[in-house]
Parts: sequence; C-alpha cells; structure tokens
Amino acid sequence: MTTQSKQGNVVGIITMIFLFGMIAFVTNLAAPIGLIWKNHPAFENLGMLGNGMNFIAYLIMGIPAGKLLARIGYKKSALVAVAVGLLGVFVQFLSGKTGDAGVWVYLTGAFIAGISVCLLNTVVNPMLNTLGGGGNKGNQLIQIGGSFNSLLATLTPMLVGVMIGEASKAVISDVNPLLYIAMGVFALTFVILFFVPIAEIHDKTNVVYERSPWAFRHFVLGFVAIFTYVGIEVGIPYILMFFLADATAAGAGLPAATAAATAGSVAGIYWLLMMVGRFVGGAIGGKVSSRAMMATTTAVAIVLVVSAILVPASVQTSMPAFTGSGFVMAQVPMSALLLVLCGLCTSVMWGAIFNLATEGLGKYTPLASGIFMMGVCGGGVLPAIQEQIAGAAGYMTSYWLVVAAIAYMLFYALVGSKNVNKDIKVS
Repeated sequence: MTTQSKQGNVVGIITMIFLFGMIAFVTNLAAPIGLIWKNHPAFENLGMLGNGMNFIAYLIMGIPAGKLLARIGYKKSALVAVAVGLLGVFVQFLSGKTGDAGVWVYLTGAFIAGISVCLLNTVVNPMLNTLGGGGNKGNQLIQIGGSFNSLLATLTPMLVGVMIGEASKAVISDVNPLLYIAMGVFALTFVILFFVPIAEIHDKTNVVYERSPWAFRHFVLGFVAIFTYVGIEVGIPYILMFFLADATAAGAGLPAATAAATAGSVAGIYWLLMMVGRFVGGAIGGKVSSRAMMATTTAVAIVLVVSAILVPASVQTSMPAFTGSGFVMAQVPMSALLLVLCGLCTSVMWGAIFNLATEGLGKYTPLASGIFMMGVCGGGVLPAIQEQIAGAAGYMTSYWLVVAAIAYMLFYALVGSKNVNKDIKVS
C-alpha cells in the first residue's frame, strides 16, 4: 500500500468515526424530547412515537440508501446524509413555533432525521469494516467508531433532561439551545466533509449482481439480529427513563421537580457504559472474535435483565444524577442500576453483528449495508411494543420482551452467524 493510500485511509477512518458520533447525536434527541410530547392529550403513553418515526425511516430508506451508496459512492452519500440531517433538526426546531400542530411537525422532523442517520449508518459501517480489512480488525474499527458514538449518546439525554426540568411543564422551546448546536454542527460537518478527500472502497462501475444479499443465510439471520439488537439498545434505557420520570410509578418514587433530570442522567450513564464497553471492544477487537465477544455479552445481559425484573422495587441504591448545577446522589431502584449495567454488554453487539452478517459478501456489501439498515427500524418497533406492555402490565414486566430479544442474539452468535453459502460468487 502506498503512503498516499495509507493517508487516505486514515482520513477516511477519522471522518467515518466523526460521522458515527453524529448518528448518536441525532438519534438520541428523539426519545428525550418525547418526554415533552408524552404529556400531549393525543399522545398519552406514546412518548416513544418520535423515536419510532426516527426508526421507521430506516425501514423505508434502507434499500434506497444501499442503492444510492452503490451508485454515487461513500463521500457523496455522506454529504446527502448530513444535508438531510440538518433539515430534520430544523423541522424539529420549528415544532416549537407551530402551536397545537407542533407535535405533528416534530414527528415529521424526527422522520427526516431518521432518513439522515439511516444514510449515515449505510456509509459508515461498511467503510470502517472494509478499511479495517474485515474480520477482527474490521470489527475493531467499528467498535472504536462506536466509542465516539456512545460519547455523544451519553451527553444528549443528560442535556435534554436538564433542559426539560419538570416534564409535565416542559415545552419544546426548552431544548432550543441543543437544537441550535445540532444545526450548527451539521452545517459545519457538511462544509468540512465537502473538502475532505475520501477514497472509494468499492468499484461502482460494471458490477454484475447474480444474486442478492438475501441469498446468504448468515446475512438474513443477521438482519433479524440487528432488528432485535437496536430494539433492546433503545428500549433498555428509554423505558427505564420513562419509569424513573413517572413520579407515580410503583418503585420509582422520585420528586416530580427532578424526576426528568434524574431519569435523563441514569439513561446517560447507560450510554456512558456503552462508550466504556466500546473502548474495551476496540482495544481487544483485533484479538477476540466477533462471535466470542457477542456470545459472552449476550449471556451476561440476560442475567442482568432477568435480575432487574425479579429484584423487589423496594430495594434501592444510589446513582449520580446531574441537576443542571451539579451532580447529586439520587436514590433509585436497584433495577435501574442492573439495567444500566447492560450498557457494557450492548456496547459491542452492533459492531459484532454487522461484522458477522456482512463477512464474506464481497461485492454485495454496499447493497447488504442498505438492507441491513432496514433492520434498525427495530429501534422504533420493539420499544413501542415494550411501552405498551409497560402501560398494561408494568414497567419491569415489559423487560421480558428484552430477555427474549437477547436470547435470539445469543443464538445468532453461536449458530446463525456461520456462513453456509460460500459457494456464491462474491467478486
């Protein structure tokens, strides 16, 4: 490899890692802001609807995103994604200025933002995996990118929670400062990305596809795995956040004036632990296989979630919470701590699943990446189902859905991820 190509790879890697962070920033605006609209008369117990709109975009845009990537390449696709993201955040900002219709404007903005993060994910993951050379090294780069993703995922719900204050009295304009920052970052990112040279990693011309990514069993099962993974990654912290923010919930018992801030802080710790887990995953990813990493973390996650369900609500512990002026130690149910610890486990699952599902696909990788992103809609579907279970049977009972989802991912790691279609031509 020439010095110039190595430098191009470094630039590409750094750019993709930054874009990985942008994905988390946009995605993690939706559910915390949903705390505001959750109190709208027409949206009772539908606080995850904005989050759902964000993820429904993946279902609609996944295949078009893969085709766009195969046609115009990585850099141009990334530029389109950033421009769409700016539009999505701007529309969410406008929702605070449109009166009673604001909730519909907000949902529209969340959907547009979802299109952006779908496009970004379609670009970032195969780029990092390929630049790392696939296999363990490819997974390692995705884990490193995921660390920056988790950093912004940690900060976003904490900042939104502080800005909201008391959820029952909050309005969308309370989070305008964060939306201003988001729009500014998107605009600056577009300008920088426009001038950054990024080498294409797949030939976009004269490619003949005799089959489709669906012909690979490990990819199909990986699609299901990513659907369930994103569902539990989102559902674990945000159903917990709704539980803690609900001052009337049995076992929560937090003061109404500080419940939203405490809930946002606890959710932020989950994302913080995801960042820690991804740093560890990035450090050991070159030596530990994706399969071993995923099998271990899913097994531990099952133990943590089942324990959280079974521990009595009366058992309390202390966790740090940011109130806006400083940190305090807040009393929360032990279940909250157990669920937050799941962040260490879920941290490495995204990279491991993507790495395993696309391993050996060769020329089908760009198309597979787009299809793969359709599965991310699980982040809207499963939490919405979990929210309904929580409303009908209780918050902790709803986590049995999470247990079932993690059990499937354990099966995928042990059995479903093996490539049994090596006879298909991929070059």
